[in-house]
Amino acid sequence: MDRDTAGISWKYTTSGNNYKQPDNHADTARSGRYRHGTVRQANTPLPSIPMRNEFYHTSDACSAHYPPKHSVKPVYDFNALITQEKMDWLVRISARYGDRYDGKKHGQFASSIKQYTSASKRPLHHSEQRQLIPLLHDFKATPGWTWQSLTTTLHSFTSAGVFTPYKYTDEWVKETQAALLSTLLDPVILKCNQKPEARDIDAQGIANLLWAVAKLVDNGLALEKTPRLKAAVAALLPHVKTKAEAKEEKDHFKPQEVANLLWAVTKLVDNGLELEKTPKIIEAVAALLRHVKTKAESKEEKDHFNPQHIANLLWAVAKLVDNGLALEKTPKLKEAVAALLPHVKTKAESKEDKDHFNTQGTSNLLWAVAKLVDNGLALEKTPKLKAAVAALLCHVTTKAKSKEEQDHFNTQGTANLLWALATLVDSGLALEKTPKLKEAVAVLLYHVKTKAESKEEKDHFISQHIANLLWAVAKLVDNGLALEKTPKLKDAVAALLRHVKTKAESKEEKDHFNPQHIANLLWAVAKLVDNGLALDKTPKLKEAVAALLPLVKTKAGSKEEKEHFNTQATVNLLWAVVTLVDNGLELEKTAKLKEALAALLYHVTAKAESKEEKDLFIPKHIANLLWAVAKLGEAIELNLVQSTFDSLVDRISENPQFSQQGIRMSLWGVMVFCARFYLDSGSNDKNPLEKLIGELFSRLENTFSGNTEDQYILAMAASWLGRACPVVPHYRTNISQTQSTFRDQLRSSLPSLSIEEEKSLNSLPPVDLRLPDYNMVIDVQGPFHYVNGDFKTRNGSTLLKIALLQKLGFEVIEIPVNKLDNHNSMKIVIDQIKTRLAIPPEAHGSVSPKSGEESADEAYVTADEGGQFSDDCYFTAEEHVEEQTDKPKKRNRKRKKPVKTHNGDNDRRKLQGFGTQKTKGST
Repeated sequence: MDRDTAGISWKYTTSGNNYKQPDNHADTARSGRYRHGTVRQANTPLPSIPMRNEFYHTSDACSAHYPPKHSVKPVYDFNALITQEKMDWLVRISARYGDRYDGKKHGQFASSIKQYTSASKRPLHHSEQRQLIPLLHDFKATPGWTWQSLTTTLHSFTSAGVFTPYKYTDEWVKETQAALLSTLLDPVILKCNQKPEARDIDAQGIANLLWAVAKLVDNGLALEKTPRLKAAVAALLPHVKTKAEAKEEKDHFKPQEVANLLWAVTKLVDNGLELEKTPKIIEAVAALLRHVKTKAESKEEKDHFNPQHIANLLWAVAKLVDNGLALEKTPKLKEAVAALLPHVKTKAESKEDKDHFNTQGTSNLLWAVAKLVDNGLALEKTPKLKAAVAALLCHVTTKAKSKEEQDHFNTQGTANLLWALATLVDSGLALEKTPKLKEAVAVLLYHVKTKAESKEEKDHFISQHIANLLWAVAKLVDNGLALEKTPKLKDAVAALLRHVKTKAESKEEKDHFNPQHIANLLWAVAKLVDNGLALDKTPKLKEAVAALLPLVKTKAGSKEEKEHFNTQATVNLLWAVVTLVDNGLELEKTAKLKEALAALLYHVTAKAESKEEKDLFIPKHIANLLWAVAKLGEAIELNLVQSTFDSLVDRISENPQFSQQGIRMSLWGVMVFCARFYLDSGSNDKNPLEKLIGELFSRLENTFSGNTEDQYILAMAASWLGRACPVVPHYRTNISQTQSTFRDQLRSSLPSLSIEEEKSLNSLPPVDLRLPDYNMVIDVQGPFHYVNGDFKTRNGSTLLKIALLQKLGFEVIEIPVNKLDNHNSMKIVIDQIKTRLAIPPEAHGSVSPKSGEESADEAYVTADEGGQFSDDCYFTAEEHVEEQTDKPKKRNRKRKKPVKTHNGDNDRRKLQGFGTQKTKGST
């Protein structure tokens, strides 16, 4: 036999379990147990198309074209089936008749192997494959083989697992497999390209061949590295279109054939066959979709649509859409979906069909519906869609509660179901108004917890499943599923977090975490924390984050992985990390956190500056990035912030598609950057970005709807630009006990001093204390003014507020609340304030008085080289010459230039503009 490998490149699988990972949130046809069905040699039913992890049994009838004496009966003794005598007999027959031999006996032999595996309900074991392969060394297709013999042989061998690439396969086995595949594909290509068209090419044979090719590709055979396989697909696709459009062939396109063809085409697309570069595939799909619509709407044909056909068809359509086939630009696609949805509801509610809705079929249907919705199919505008979902939810709940069905809820199926439900909820399906939805979620969460804690199941929790499950749970929580009122939710999350930590720290498993998984996991964790899951009260949460952060840095710094850091994954990761920091994850105490942030910002800048990548930054990405970078305040070096902003801001002006929230987030972020530049340079020169502030201010003002956060942002932007404030924001005030005590001490020490409390200046957020006679404001800064509450690193909100007050001409005194924890420390701070006011301090305790100049010098010093703060309160000031309402009187007092500070919140969360708002990360 020709040992030419035809450029065949295999990936390996494990024995009996071709377990692959779904893409993004949840693919539904990637992995599972062995899938098989019987090849129809002529007019017997085509084998059922396999679904993810489930085998749908079909008839094992032999071809009607073969007389009874040649019929293939199931053989349970494999050794008796593959004797050397039988193989020698096949070789003799082929040699005797030469090119006149039709290949029938070879087809029968292949069918007998298929019959054996069908009876065993599994593919050939590795050992059985090794026994068979040497005997196939001289198994050759000759030019006389009929179309039927070719399709039967290739389909049977593929279905039986003859070509399955196992992990430990010898090279000689691979060479024989490749040669066998080549000898079968070559005559297929020849017949398909024959002019005039070969008479025996039929729809059934095309379906069998495309199924076989799709199965080979799904098992790891790379299309790009296998020229003959790709050539076979290219040769078959025009025949799909021709046969599907031919009037005389339309009766041969039964629901099962159409489902099989669409499944096969979709599998090929899902494994690398590009839609845009293969126009024949789009034409073939369009021709098949007409049949779907016609048959689904036909009274005569509709009963032939069983649950499996419907699931396969909707799965295929959803997968094609997910791979780039636009719903809006493919009207036949929407029509086909609209025609199939009533069948879902009818079959799901039918007593006769309910047993046919197994766990796998239900999971695939819900996944497909969710994928279509996720890609633009509107829930509200597709009435049959909601009805179909409601009918399927009943099956999910019933089967999940059933003791008999519990074992069918494997890890992947559960992940797909939860992903589907979360996606539907995120697209508008209301949790509160869909009682069956909450019930289904609750019972699925029980399965998540049980399987995650099971020793037997732990190996089935691959990184993809864990990421999908946590993503789904986070999405449900973000859409109203209450953490506190759903006890199974916390248990499920805790069980999953153990797997995250274990796998992320495992040398064998960590390489399986691709950037998308890491982004989904950290996004999910951040969302759960943002919705009330306390970091300090959930130790497994902190451990999981700590285990994932080194992977962020490693993957972001890897040349091999950099292509996998797409725009969305990078944005989600940065948003997640910043949200975790904003909720208490400590920068200094969390190893790799700063390194991970720096690596992510490098990717943001590189992608934003790239001609190929910059257009991929959609408005939501830009808004989230600007928010995240600004939120971290002084935690990120100013030069790194500047390079990130410079790369992104141009995209804001170019893109008019920003949502109201996007405009608000972007405006706040740009103002924080300007504030940092202003405080760092000490210059009142206009920043070039002020033009952008003005542009965003106008856009927000023009779309203003009365939102409270919009009011705060508009007020701050108006103040920055020196414009009249278009709104009158209302701020809540809450005077803390520390602030009240400090005010009383200050007033007692300086009875003649005029003090105003919680004063809003120029419509800005209120300051704690204002000394109107001295152009001075005092803010008692609690932990929320600082990144991590460390009383060192001021966050974006604090920096913006200080800069705005300085631009108004005020001297700002920032007092960290930890400097006011006792009577003596308060007196020290008051003495420093007196020094600033040129009032001699009083002696107290062991603290010796200092001259005004010496005291002022100390006040401006904020940290030594080691980062330890030596001052008690921080002073910042800026002269402002324009007269404004509620602005301070001018003072002509010489001051020393302040040293930069690294500090910055009140001891209660005070509204300070957008910096305190919770925002949604993209997914």
